[in-house]
Amino acid sequence: MKDSPALEVGQLSVNYDKTPVLWDISLKIPAGKLVGIIGPNGAGKSTFIKTILGLVPSLTGKVEFFGQPLKQVRQKIAYVPQRESVDWDFPITVKELVLMGRFGRLGLFKRPRESDYKAVDDYLELVGMAKYGDRQISQLSGGQQQRVFLARALIQEADVYFMDEPFTGVDLATEKTLINVMKNLVSQNKTVFVVHHDLNSIGTIFDWLIILNLRLVACGPLKEVFNTYYLNTAYGKNFALFDEALKLSEEKSTGKI
Repeated sequence: MKDSPALEVGQLSVNYDKTPVLWDISLKIPAGKLVGIIGPNGAGKSTFIKTILGLVPSLTGKVEFFGQPLKQVRQKIAYVPQRESVDWDFPITVKELVLMGRFGRLGLFKRPRESDYKAVDDYLELVGMAKYGDRQISQLSGGQQQRVFLARALIQEADVYFMDEPFTGVDLATEKTLINVMKNLVSQNKTVFVVHHDLNSIGTIFDWLIILNLRLVACGPLKEVFNTYYLNTAYGKNFALFDEALKLSEEKSTGKI
């Protein structure tokens, strides 16, 4: 288990109403990587992580974490959904929402301990939301909502994190906080998967990429797969657009801009 991939997917296929959404996806991701999941709209990126997490049924295939099925390691997996999929009018405070991330450890009938409440405060402090703990979640801005859901994932103290479009609709300060937290997790040998859209920022965030368009286009270290060939294959656009994105991403990663 120690040397097993953080994630191994074998021949995974998913249908919606008999229409293929993902087809024959096979890949392995080593532990301790910050993994971007990219591809055009409708490529199946969100479906991919939802299927891996057991939220969407698969037609065929296997999914293993560290050599074991999801049900054996579920407590080691954390998930930050798309902000648009959350009912933000639900009557719950920020602290209560973050505490929900502990329920997997506590079980259904155990009460939170003092250490659990302290962890809520600690993780809210980490994401810059400590002073909003008693606020209703409906009263938060988009960036604040994203920070709170990140805190709820962090309090699980998982080994693998999935984040579905966490940068959508957030301010620059929140984006910077999210990136710092992700990179800190990876420094602890955690594995982080992020559905992402902005090609220009790829090189400043990720060290590994999964490129999808219904099928797997490429999977591997950033320097090996973030190129015009694979991007053109996935997106079907002209090389010039991607040359510019690659150039900008490289300049950002090397500190030239």
